[in-house]
Amino acid sequence: MSTLTIPLFPLHAVLFPGGTLPLRIFEPRYLDMVSDCMKANKGFGVCLIREGSEVGKAADTYEIGTLSEICYFNKQPDGLLGITAHGQQRFKIISQTVEPNQLTLAEVTLLENEQPSPLPEIHTAAANTLRRLLEQLGYPFIKMKTQYDDASWVSSRLSELLPIRLEQKQYFLQLDDPLQRLERLSALMDEMDIS
Repeated sequence: MSTLTIPLFPLHAVLFPGGTLPLRIFEPRYLDMVSDCMKANKGFGVCLIREGSEVGKAADTYEIGTLSEICYFNKQPDGLLGITAHGQQRFKIISQTVEPNQLTLAEVTLLENEQPSPLPEIHTAAANTLRRLLEQLGYPFIKMKTQYDDASWVSSRLSELLPIRLEQKQYFLQLDDPLQRLERLSALMDEMDIS
């Protein structure tokens, strides 16, 4: 397995491969990170914060995250930088160091992406719920290439978008079986009466 060193962006969010995450960048360390990533045409790691904050001192994160690339950027009306990150591939952190500016650099091992798998008929309702969710969200989700017949894609998007606890989203990111993820999500949707 190959390893690489990437900057981490610890967030109170979970991004899956194939997912889209709009972000507003204002801290100098992340403005520099975005600039470096764009100049070198490389990505950064999105990791869920286990302990700490998105601002200030470097946060402690979960060890499984998602390598992402910047697919869009703009200056927002309030003067902040807006970017859209697109999830590429999950990774596992091997080691990390914190720079003087509190940016975390991590040596990571990339994990294999899930292969597309046919959506079982029993989960058609889940795919329809996802379709309605995406239609309500607008940009940038409206531009997303949809794959409603793929259990991996449907379960990943539902994990990102459903109003469930961040720790549950992280659990689903760490699951390697899209059908198992879909079954557990469907059970949660039944509990929440989402259909």
